Amino acid sequence: MATPSKTPPGSDPKQLERTGTVREIGSQAVWSLSSCKPGFGVDQLRDDNLETYWQSDGSQPHLVNIQFRRKTTVKMLCMYADYKSDESYTPSKISVRVGNNFHNLQEIRVRTLTVM
Repeated sequence: MATPSKTPPGSDPKQLERTGTVREIGSQAVWSLSSCKPGFGVDQLRDDNLETYWQSDGSQPHLVNIQFRRKTTVKMLCMYADYKSDESYTPSKISVRVGNNFHNLQEIRVRTLTVM
């Protein structure tokens, strides 16, 4: 059984996409947020601009839901977080859950972010 290759920390997902190493499939999904401030929603989360971002507006946990229309294998998930830009909205823990619907999600990864 082959072990999946891991992207080295700091690798640029856009560069990996240009070289054909990865393929961005987020456009094939329906994205929703548990809450957001006006002008800081899904469009800003996904616009490839590091100056714009999602800003939650409500009680925790803050959730980003990504639903594909058909069963889809996701091998890599890339996120950008910048604590120095907005420490109050930068997550300290990220949980990745998968399932066929909201009622059968199972946690497959948990990452704690540390400030460098």
